[in-house]
Amino acid sequence: MAKRIKMPIKTESEIRKMRVAGEAASEVLQASAAFIQPGRTTAEVDAFAAELIAERGGIPTFFGYRGFPGNICISINEEVVHGIGGSRRIQPGDLVSIDIGVTLGGWIGDNAVTVPVGPVSPESQRLLAVTEQSLFEAIEHAREGVRLADLCGSVETYVNHHGFTVVRQLVGHGVGKELHEKPEVPNFRPSGSTPKLKAGMILAIEPMVNAGVGEVDWLDDGWTVVTADRKPSAHFEHTVLVTDGDPEILTWRPRTALPEQLGVTL
Repeated sequence: MAKRIKMPIKTESEIRKMRVAGEAASEVLQASAAFIQPGRTTAEVDAFAAELIAERGGIPTFFGYRGFPGNICISINEEVVHGIGGSRRIQPGDLVSIDIGVTLGGWIGDNAVTVPVGPVSPESQRLLAVTEQSLFEAIEHAREGVRLADLCGSVETYVNHHGFTVVRQLVGHGVGKELHEKPEVPNFRPSGSTPKLKAGMILAIEPMVNAGVGEVDWLDDGWTVVTADRKPSAHFEHTVLVTDGDPEILTWRPRTALPEQLGVTL
């Protein structure tokens, strides 16, 4: 018999604290996305985000996590996730993904977005639109009584339909006082039985979608994940509260990659 995994359920008091952390994480993400410009280094974006987190009385969740050296994750083009701020300068036409965690009052808000730097290729525009929408396909399933597998499978179904691929070696996760809590939230339908979602569960749902193959490699820094074929990747993430009604996005922000915003047709 498979071992049943206990899923953390947040109390009303804990949810209120996570709303505060989520709002802070969203504010920092949006401001950092607006700060991204050609000529700026990834280290400058990292430092800018760290200053904003400090202004809100928070702590960069990722700094020091398992030895991670950055305040945020900043990844460009073929870099999928976990890029480290450094001397690399942002160029026109880049896709820049930023993943920002904020710990506030002991609770964590976790979110990510991929930003086009000026005009980008039509394929990159489609990649952004599909990745953001795949996140919202999953969020629609974040309701009490829905099987976790159905939430996860909705991402890959949508992505594959539009000709892209999900990364299978990296997954989303529960989040709360710890960055990575149960359950794992892959962007594909997992094999075997999965639990039904319950109100009070909080998930970091984060599609990582590649223009080419789904396989990835790790660079020599031990952190930066890149696409195996070095084609572009996109990453969008929200911290989401499961309810018995409509899901609540704790890191809510205006959408930035709707097809009509990018001028593309899916």
